[in-house]
Amino acid sequence: MAEIINLRQVRKAKARAQADAQAETNRIAFGQPKKAKTLQQRRKALEAERHEGHRLERPEPDSDPAE
Repeated sequence: MAEIINLRQVRKAKARAQADAQAETNRIAFGQPKKAKTLQQRRKALEAERHEGHRLERPEPDSDPAE
């Protein structure tokens, strides 16, 4: 004899599983604390500043070639 299942429970369990999967992807994407984000931004800015400081020729700021 076949096992009797409640379709409502199955539907809710499937929805819960999908919500859990979405929550996991959100945790990975947005789960970084604010302190870590700002630290990473500061390090990136410092790295860019150091990189630009090693240029041999600096580009002219806001020079218009049409004039």
